Amino acid sequence: MRTRAAQLVELGRMECVETQVEAPGEGDVLVHSRYASICGSDLHIVYDGIETSPELWAPGYPGHEGIGEVLESRRDGFVPGDLVLSVPDVPEARCFAETQRVRGGSLVRLDGDLPPIDQVLMAQQLGTVIFAMRQHPADVAGATVVVLGQGSAGLFWSFLLKRAGAARVIVADLSPSRLAASAGFGADVLLQPPRDDVASAVQDLTGGQGADYVVEAVGRRDSFLLTPRLVKPGGTVYWFGLPDSKAPIPMDFRMFFRRRLTAHTVYGAQGEAGLVSFRVAVEMIRRREIDVTPLLSHVLPIEDVGKAFDLAQERHEGALKVSLAF
Repeated sequence: MRTRAAQLVELGRMECVETQVEAPGEGDVLVHSRYASICGSDLHIVYDGIETSPELWAPGYPGHEGIGEVLESRRDGFVPGDLVLSVPDVPEARCFAETQRVRGGSLVRLDGDLPPIDQVLMAQQLGTVIFAMRQHPADVAGATVVVLGQGSAGLFWSFLLKRAGAARVIVADLSPSRLAASAGFGADVLLQPPRDDVASAVQDLTGGQGADYVVEAVGRRDSFLLTPRLVKPGGTVYWFGLPDSKAPIPMDFRMFFRRRLTAHTVYGAQGEAGLVSFRVAVEMIRRREIDVTPLLSHVLPIEDVGKAFDLAQERHEGALKVSLAF
């Protein structure tokens, strides 16, 4: 069987190719993709070469946010025709292929009444944030929190922290369109660098104390280094974004040490037993507890994968979440 797929042919360039479908083995499921979304970590892989090498560049890689129908199943619990959310681990991810082989353990079967499936696809990114918060629970009731970055992950962080009781959510992003969307996801204060000096603004807003809780959801060296300057003594930092550099990132550890800060990172939502966080995300979208439609800014056909990646990377045309359609 032949299929269309996006392929990374050199750093910075994705192309649509025709390729042979990988045959499913025991425990695998063959899925016909309907939509796949581009994640911020995909951009770091494709443009920055982070945590990748040419031997991984199979057709469909590194797509790990997908939704489609089962064509063939060699895994109990799935039958042809089932609608599924695909959440594979990145090294074996093939969601940018029209027909893909997926390990059954990387699928969430979607039953019952659902919103449009392009909305349900957002459960993958939402699930990763839910997973992060479940790994390191924090009591943010009445707290001031800062979220750096208002891409889909940052927007979900803002929403979930506000939902958890944060009194004030301060967000920062370079993109005016992302900041405009963030007000609907719980943000109270919107900062746009370089127009706004984020560190000074946070100090002013907190009476010189700093925020109780700071999330880095960008994955950039400069925003990573900024985080200790934003949090109050004894506060917590969550480094969520995949770094955009393979080089070590130096930091002011003296400041970190003297302020008695706590920092968390997280990885591996796709390996969670039962994929519980993704299932929670699906239910939130199903029950309309969160409106993900503002994220759905651009959907391009798989043939335009190069344009789609450039759009997501450069954030042209008010791009928030860029998806591929098959």
